[in-house]
Amino acid sequence: MEWKFENDRPIYLQLVEQLKLAITSGIYPPGERLPSVRDLAVEIKANPNTVQRAYSELEELGLIYTQRTNGKFVTENQEQLQQMREKIAKEEFLRYIENMKKLGYTAREIKAYIQKNEKEIGKENG
Repeated sequence: MEWKFENDRPIYLQLVEQLKLAITSGIYPPGERLPSVRDLAVEIKANPNTVQRAYSELEELGLIYTQRTNGKFVTENQEQLQQMREKIAKEEFLRYIENMKKLGYTAREIKAYIQKNEKEIGKENG
């Protein structure tokens, strides 16, 4: 997986966001073991405490769980995964709407724009 971090926000928050997306999109499928804290810290060139903090937050969200001595695993709770997927989608959609409003589009114009570009939406993987 390719990791991209910006300097304007804490890395652990960005890591949580990227891991949530990777988990809900199936890059890390249900039941899969995640990289160890140390291994992921080396991979992303961050402090292990940063990775541990991100993993703790994901565990609190119910997206991962710990098996003593075996590591961290993606939840197999499909309902939990679907809820998070829908939450992320809603956040992204609202961000899109807000950006369109900043460009001066009205709600009616945004809806028309989406309808006008339905073919682009329907294209598989770009």
